[in-house]
Amino acid sequence: MPCSAGNKRMCQPLLTIVGPTAAGKTTLAIHLAQRFNGEIVSADSRLFYRGMDIGTAKPSMAERALVPHHLIDLCAPDETLSLGQYQRLACQTIDAIQTRGRLPILAGGTGQYVWAVVEGWGIPEVAPRPALRAALEELGQDTLAAWLVALDPVAAARIEPRNVRRVVRALEVTLVTGRRISDLQRKTPPPYDIYILGLAVDRPTLYRRIDARVDAMMAAGLLDEVTGLLAAGYGAELPPMSGLGYRQLLAYLAGKSSLEEAVERIKFETHRFARQQATWFRRDDPRIMWFDLDEDDQAMEAVAYVEDWLKS
Repeated sequence: MPCSAGNKRMCQPLLTIVGPTAAGKTTLAIHLAQRFNGEIVSADSRLFYRGMDIGTAKPSMAERALVPHHLIDLCAPDETLSLGQYQRLACQTIDAIQTRGRLPILAGGTGQYVWAVVEGWGIPEVAPRPALRAALEELGQDTLAAWLVALDPVAAARIEPRNVRRVVRALEVTLVTGRRISDLQRKTPPPYDIYILGLAVDRPTLYRRIDARVDAMMAAGLLDEVTGLLAAGYGAELPPMSGLGYRQLLAYLAGKSSLEEAVERIKFETHRFARQQATWFRRDDPRIMWFDLDEDDQAMEAVAYVEDWLKS
């Protein structure tokens, strides 16, 4: 997918690795890149920001030295990178990797960014209107959801009403352009032969991994990273600073919780985030080949499947 059988030979391969946080995507991506002459294209929105390394579990410099990584450290925490900008950069990067005769590996857990590339989403080029957004947000969740149903029932069916940010964006685009966002978001599959690997981890094991990762982040200096960002002028109001790990430690620094409470909150919220990721990468999606890397034979099988796909 998405190339048809008739034109598959015209398509260049794109390997994609998806799954929840702490599932092992980075490790597998590096292994496959080394084995199959690949380069990694990040599809994790948290990795865009410079100076936010520990809390985002950004690949280390040693890991990045093993194989080329792309779309990491793109902007400062007070800058923005829209989904449309990311999509263009990702496609340009994938094309460049293919031109070099290497295998692009799109790896990450941010569902919107993965599917924007893989499915070729149409993304409206409408710059944020802060005043309009503020006015919409004042209407409240229920009113916003009802208005979206009236203006664009297709978009309303796709967007969880509690996700106020996405509801507001849909209304913003519709009000500014005069066209429904669902019409503007029609998909044009890219000219890639795409193979998607999904990493499956049972929930108790995943939660243990997440908790261990959070403890490792704290030991590595996550609190110092947060205080350093504040000292550099990056305030709590910036969207990246509301991310997992940062938001909870900012609350601690503001005297709203103990450090122990903040760490437990990071773990709890990351568990919830992992569950939300499952809505983007469903186990019943026929496009995704799932593997449990806790099992040695499954890891070897994943490598074998990629090898067979590339040969075909």
